Amino acid sequence: MELVIPAYRMHSQSFMNVLDGISEEDALKRIENKTNHIVWMAGNFVNMRYGLGSVLGLQGEDPYNDLFFQGKALDESLKYPTLAELKENFHTISAKVFQKLHEVTDEELDEIFEIGMNIPFIKETKLNFVGMCIGREDYLCGQIGLMRRILDYPGMKYDVDENLKY
Repeated sequence: MELVIPAYRMHSQSFMNVLDGISEEDALKRIENKTNHIVWMAGNFVNMRYGLGSVLGLQGEDPYNDLFFQGKALDESLKYPTLAELKENFHTISAKVFQKLHEVTDEELDEIFEIGMNIPFIKETKLNFVGMCIGREDYLCGQIGLMRRILDYPGMKYDVDENLKY
């Protein structure tokens, strides 16, 4: 967890930084109908946090689970939440998961958590699921960062808000 906790905290910061200044209108734009929009990317990020919390024993489900669970494909016929709603949801779950990351035991992390990947070199444990969540968050922040530039926003800043404690 010595690696996971700082990465989780930095991803929280990156999430806030990469969304900084993005308008609600631009957050729904797609590039040549080929990309997901920023709202979908942000929603999937938050949904990963709920999934991580669930695996670590937290109660509660993402209110937008039907839109984002397991990277569900973007469906333009559906109404997606606003960035403001997703940020609020992010703050709600992130603090709880951060606390749980500090409390989880090595024995709990070593428990089998089958996700059906069937990859011979990945033992499906809670710890490895945590690692995959961290990787997914990296990927999504990178995608949003690229969308920022495509939509003519300045690149993401790496400022740190010391008031953000999770």
